[in-house]
Amino acid sequence: MTDRAKLSLKYADFEARLLSFKGSSLSFPFDEKTAVFKVANKMFALVGLEWNPLAVNLKCDPDDAQILRSQFEAITAGYHMNKDHWNTVTLDGSLEPGLVNKLIEDSYLLVVRSMSKREQKRLGVS
Repeated sequence: MTDRAKLSLKYADFEARLLSFKGSSLSFPFDEKTAVFKVANKMFALVGLEWNPLAVNLKCDPDDAQILRSQFEAITAGYHMNKDHWNTVTLDGSLEPGLVNKLIEDSYLLVVRSMSKREQKRLGVS
């Protein structure tokens, strides 16, 4: 079993970033080593706590997913996910922090924009 208190500061910072989005939450529905980040009960990120280096599965527009994979070695088809809609982003230091933040935000927004207008308004996204 993974002891979350022993996780590196790097993961703690990353977790805080994922939870900074309005309505986001963290759960462990599969096991205690797979962190799932959701907004309104829909997943927008998944992190394997034992992955080394740290990596995150993020939802992505299918056209953008292919482009990103062709441009960055650290971005691959989503591990154990729908390969059309998810990318695995390896946080090995090769990607600019701004790009990683944009990919996280894009994932969150893709999920929120698939929700009802009422839910989008509640979350402050339109």
